[in-house]
Amino acid sequence: MSAPKKVVLAYSGGLDTSIILKWLQVEYGCEVVTFTADLGQGEELEPARKKAEMLGVSKVYIEDLREEFVRDFVFPMFRANALYEGLYLLGTSIARPLISKRLVEIAAAEGADAVAHGATGKGNDQVRFELACYALNPEIKVIAPWRLWDLTSRTRLIDFAEKNQIPIAKDKRGEAPFSVDANLLHTSSEGKVLENPADEAPDYVLQRTVPVEQAPDAPEFIEIGFEKGDAVSINGEAMSPATILTKLNELGGKHGIGVLDLVENRFVGMKSRGIYETPGGTVLLEAHRGIEQITLDSGSGHLKDSIMPRYAELIYNGFWFSPEREMLQALIDKSQEHVTGTVRLKLYKGVARTVARWSEHSLYSEAHVTFEDDAGAYNQEDAKGFIQLNALRLKLLAARNRRFQG
Repeated sequence: MSAPKKVVLAYSGGLDTSIILKWLQVEYGCEVVTFTADLGQGEELEPARKKAEMLGVSKVYIEDLREEFVRDFVFPMFRANALYEGLYLLGTSIARPLISKRLVEIAAAEGADAVAHGATGKGNDQVRFELACYALNPEIKVIAPWRLWDLTSRTRLIDFAEKNQIPIAKDKRGEAPFSVDANLLHTSSEGKVLENPADEAPDYVLQRTVPVEQAPDAPEFIEIGFEKGDAVSINGEAMSPATILTKLNELGGKHGIGVLDLVENRFVGMKSRGIYETPGGTVLLEAHRGIEQITLDSGSGHLKDSIMPRYAELIYNGFWFSPEREMLQALIDKSQEHVTGTVRLKLYKGVARTVARWSEHSLYSEAHVTFEDDAGAYNQEDAKGFIQLNALRLKLLAARNRRFQG
């Protein structure tokens, strides 16, 4: 790849991406533009602007993308009830396509010929960033310094930073206890004290969720309103997508909900252990399942459940902008046309549990299911023919097998 003239860097303001910023300038002699996304990670982002300007970037982009993140990425994913390997709510995975989208858009606006990211060569994020960028602009150059440079240890990184007058937080001179990635959907903690899956994770790893032992001793009941599969209100108060997820994070975190200790299979082939905190997302998933129980028919619901693992895997592996993900999304969104109503949940000691649900779109018929007199709503004699037709195949198989026994 020829040396880039202008690079847009996904920049957090931390030590690693600050080193990458300076490395790009030194290695290629190129102009660098930084892009920092506010996805609800809960950090003050103005220091990132000041540090980028101090390091001589030509332009700094800092954008609040929280509403777009939840509306256009998190909510569509939750319509599918997506879980990777049956457990992981994809908090890191779903943030990468939005960051990549803005990187490519800023590169076009700035006339840049390359983008750069700080993902390492061992993880999934390098795949997610780059697949998304190439899907949106097949001509874009993507620079991944972790796969190129010789700064292969923390000592070398610190030495490079000191030689180039890059500020180093005091705790960076020692070994950080673990690595954290955060956004409005979740917090992910990996590395160091978490690397041995045989060791229980210490409570101090938790960033936004109280240990369940410290959760309140009294339950809390909340109501979440849905329209066409998306949450629109909490306790009757209409809220924007990002505001809803923020509030659910607060409620779920307070009750110790949404902590996952997971050893997962990375797309690149290795297993990794992480602690994921998704308090609001865990509550939201339970509520969405609750409203679907009365508004989706069995055929639609079972089909959705059957494609969900494939849909979740596409997001985990970085194929958000692929045609197959978009095709599955169209099917999922079609299923949500009547997923409208309200769910009441009980939040208590690490668990969010649906306790009631109601909807004008409900398919639930008490007249049909009642144990009392149904006034002719359902003829129980109809079940005999239904059973006989479904049993015919099994009877023929049993008769044949009996002939060959013995």
